[in-house]
Amino acid sequence: MSSHISNVRPEPDKVLVDIADYVLQFEIESEEAYQTAKYCLMDTLGCGFLALRYPECTKLLGPIVPGTVVPNGAKVPGTSYQLDPVTAAFNIGSMIRWLDYNDTWLAAEWGHPSDNLGGILAVADYICRVRVSEGKAPLTVRDVLTAMIQAHEIQGIIALENSFNRVGLDHVVLVKVASTAVVTKLLGGSRDEIINAISNAWIDGQALRTYRHAPNTGSRKSWAAGDATSRAVRLALMALKGEMGYPSALTAKTWGFYGVLFKGNEFRLGRPYGSYVMENVLFKIAYPAEFHGQTAVECALKLYSQVKDRLDEIEKIVITTHESAIRIIDKKGPLNNPADRDHCIQYMVAIGLLHGDLNADHYEDAAARDPRIDQLRDKMETVEDVRYSQDYLDPSKRSIANAIQVFFTDGSSTEKVETEYPIGHRRRRAEGIPLLEAKFQQNLETRFPSKQVTGILELFQDEQKLEKTPVHQFVDMMTI
Repeated sequence: MSSHISNVRPEPDKVLVDIADYVLQFEIESEEAYQTAKYCLMDTLGCGFLALRYPECTKLLGPIVPGTVVPNGAKVPGTSYQLDPVTAAFNIGSMIRWLDYNDTWLAAEWGHPSDNLGGILAVADYICRVRVSEGKAPLTVRDVLTAMIQAHEIQGIIALENSFNRVGLDHVVLVKVASTAVVTKLLGGSRDEIINAISNAWIDGQALRTYRHAPNTGSRKSWAAGDATSRAVRLALMALKGEMGYPSALTAKTWGFYGVLFKGNEFRLGRPYGSYVMENVLFKIAYPAEFHGQTAVECALKLYSQVKDRLDEIEKIVITTHESAIRIIDKKGPLNNPADRDHCIQYMVAIGLLHGDLNADHYEDAAARDPRIDQLRDKMETVEDVRYSQDYLDPSKRSIANAIQVFFTDGSSTEKVETEYPIGHRRRRAEGIPLLEAKFQQNLETRFPSKQVTGILELFQDEQKLEKTPVHQFVDMMTI
């Protein structure tokens, strides 16, 4: 005896509808959100330019077929490539994420909302070049900022109460979904087309986190977001050609996302979409390191002067941290590559204590050969402070606290140095923005001649002019 299975097509899942309605209907009135988005655009591009110094990144860039140039294609900032928007999104997204130095959102799920810029900028640039060739008005940087705010919000609000890492999925699924929504809108998609595209993003096979964790930590974590945001562009373009969607992609019994990949649980969405995430996003200003360890590096640098001449006298180093840091970046044993090292809190702290600094070069093999690093790592203990874990999840605080204390063989010790909020936190914006601007200038200078650097900096300093600049002209300022 067989049971009847209804083949009546349901109404689209509420999660899909809410995202589509948000990108189409919500009016962003927050000046703070636009101001922060400007800094986010600036910093995200700068991180990409710095990454172009590293051959392991640049080997992945360019057209799929060498020598291909796409008429009216999207240009890749910092390079001479002009590509189809799908490939350009991969290029830009991979550059942005390579050094783990762009913005961060920490909640039940963490991630880097500016990863969405790969798809947003590629699509906006492509649209502009096509429109200008047809004598039509181009999009402006203001349109890019709007899309960034919306992508940040979609990724960040879903992440607030829903942990994808606890079921083994990588947070780039949220990059794919957020990018799909906003680029389908940029391309002129209707409500139904946006819903169709988002549904396909959810039912894609999703990335596993194994490339972020021992024993498989590797460089895929640096291009995974580029892959996600480029896949979003592909799905958006397909939807605009009339490709169908799947209305119960999340909720379908047995076969939907919830049943297959989320242990049968539906998403908890306790906050409506607005501009909250962009307003509260965290900037990585001082150190290219996984964000759960940022304040630990600050603590290590504060202790540098007290320990630099007593390294041989250290008996143990106690790192007091929060649960998420212990789960994600607390590592013992060998570290096999730069991607492994920048996700190890002990490595970050050791570099800080040894050098009084931490930069991207410290993760490369040449720096990692210093035997003192592992000697210090072997002396480290990590312990959880329950208050740190609670404040990490408190929406009114969202701290990322760490503390370090060094103990010496003669029985003496340093003070316990604590930092609750990193320099890139909203609570430290006034302190952080001048440093963020300096970081951007330094990153520009790694790629462009001084005249070009000056022109780019002057544009970012004139907010009204920046927002009115056509996207293709903006991108042209940053190509070589």
